Amino acid sequence: MARFVDQAKIYVKAGDGGAGCISFRREKYVPKGGPDGGDGGDGGDVILVADSQIHTLYDFYHRVHFRAENGKPGMGKKKKGRDGEDLILKVPVGTIVKDAETGEILGDLTRPGQTLVVARGGKGGRGNAHFATSIRQAPRIAEPGTPGEERWLILELKLIADVGLVGFPNVGKSTLLSRISAAKPKIADYPFTTLEPNLGVVKLFDGNTFIVADIPGLIEGAHKGIGLGHEFLKHIERTRIILYMLDISKEKEVIKDYQILKNELKLFNPQLLEKEYFIALNKIDLISDPEKIKNIVKLFEKKDYEKIYPISAVTGQGVIDLIYAMWNELKRIKEIKEYQ
Repeated sequence: MARFVDQAKIYVKAGDGGAGCISFRREKYVPKGGPDGGDGGDGGDVILVADSQIHTLYDFYHRVHFRAENGKPGMGKKKKGRDGEDLILKVPVGTIVKDAETGEILGDLTRPGQTLVVARGGKGGRGNAHFATSIRQAPRIAEPGTPGEERWLILELKLIADVGLVGFPNVGKSTLLSRISAAKPKIADYPFTTLEPNLGVVKLFDGNTFIVADIPGLIEGAHKGIGLGHEFLKHIERTRIILYMLDISKEKEVIKDYQILKNELKLFNPQLLEKEYFIALNKIDLISDPEKIKNIVKLFEKKDYEKIYPISAVTGQGVIDLIYAMWNELKRIKEIKEYQ
């Protein structure tokens, strides 16, 4: 499996245009024919294409320089040189493309199959057939092709998912993802098992699907670069729903944990708190007394926190209710968007 890479700097160079040709018509009974030099071919473009089968920028981790093919020179008998082939570079859906020098955003590839020309090929030069006049009937001049565009680019991947799963390390996010989808994240009973985001497709009984992104565990201070969360917080920005996952077995600390998570998201990007959210109180299988669970839920409700779902990612208890609650919310969000 390719290593997860969500940022890369690459150099792209479009093909140069081919040179125009200096040639004269030479036939058996036409020893001094006119100019017949053809035009050079155009250089190939460099084009980025969003591919839903790719989920990382790993292909740009070791290879940095990319060049399209040059146009071929023109030929006699007014034959145009062959155009250079375009260079197609496949990138993950969700890739933002920036000019490395200016910081300008050149494009945001959010749809499968979406394309972006990042460097245009040079034009082929004109052959000497274009330069004949009544005064200059045998011109020995032709144009060189123009150079193709070149630039350094920053590629930045922001995962596109319906639900972003956030929480402290070791709260069971990967376990939940493996239960509700076919994703197979690494799972172990120690913090920072998840070192990169994982995507899982949740399939409902009626055939509908939605995508959940498991974001590596955050810790307090993540917005400042502490821990592993800082570089992955950006992947939450595109999600429609945030699912806060908490360890209910911590009991007295669980509300404080939730407030810390919200604060980290707020400090990274205040707009994240405007997204719809759900709260999953995981590990209810570790609490033997059902009344304790009810009391913790009531503590959340007293603080006006809503959409609270006690679950066990290990046993599956309460998970189906949570999945369908999120699906219904996603449908509502989609309907509102279509109405607007």
